[in-house]
Amino acid sequence: MYSNGLLSFPLTPFTADDTVDLPAFAEHVERQVAAGPDALFVACGTGEFTALSHAEYRDVVSTAVKVAGGRLPVMAGCGGGPRAAHEFARTAAEAGADGLLLLPPYLVSAPPSGLVDHVRYVAGATDLPVTVYQRATAVLDEAAAVALLDIPTVAGIKDGRGDVDHMLRLVTAVRSSGHPRAAAFGFLNGLPTAELSVQAYEAIGVGSYSSAVLCFAPEIATAFNRAVRSGDQATVQLLLGEFYLPFVALRDKVPGYAVALVKAGARLSGLDLGTVRPPLVDPTPEHLEQLAGILARGRAALTAAATTTAAA
Repeated sequence: MYSNGLLSFPLTPFTADDTVDLPAFAEHVERQVAAGPDALFVACGTGEFTALSHAEYRDVVSTAVKVAGGRLPVMAGCGGGPRAAHEFARTAAEAGADGLLLLPPYLVSAPPSGLVDHVRYVAGATDLPVTVYQRATAVLDEAAAVALLDIPTVAGIKDGRGDVDHMLRLVTAVRSSGHPRAAAFGFLNGLPTAELSVQAYEAIGVGSYSSAVLCFAPEIATAFNRAVRSGDQATVQLLLGEFYLPFVALRDKVPGYAVALVKAGARLSGLDLGTVRPPLVDPTPEHLEQLAGILARGRAALTAAATTTAAA
């Protein structure tokens, strides 16, 4: 589905008076494009989709499309109840998005067959390709995954659950279905800090992954991706041990830090994208200090890896 597998999920910056900071967002998107991901996914989880008004959403998507300028595809998050998701999908299309990431239905749990109906309803809003995000209230089974192939604009499934056995069953069901779209159907690893699971997912045929680290430490995220693709296990293990595992340990201390720490990391890296909106909370001073130390360790590990490579 994507060539190098690395996907960007930009943050949405807010000003001190609680408006979307579009100039800061444009700069952030430009930096993300420069990092070389396969696609941008704006106004999604990391982009605080649920905190945006409809007008803000339109501005965020249209700004990303303008900044990207056709250099890479821009996908937009959409979600909520079926009617709300339908409206957001139409707005994304009007704003020039290249595709949609359909987030789980708000609050309501349903069987997999009901989820397929929900996807069909939202997909009918536009001709844009849709990636279905599996997590929380949206859990597919094998029959539902295969049924998605009959919705022409559904292009793939992004997994945020982390059940590799379950995901293998979905991939196998689709690939062996005999459906004419089966071979081209995409699968994405959408776990928080997906670098920890990228090798396990690659083993079951899921090569593309979201990288929140790309938002605040693109040099680390891109180096890790290159190491994975080239089979450089020494660099992979060094960056996991020195940066990713400590970052995840800090991330897991407070619910919502999967977004709040990323925003704080951007600020520590020289791009102030403001604070998170409630119910998310910003990192404590103690946790900010720990994050700064983790970033320093990661960058030191990156330098060490480069030195080792140059000497080899």
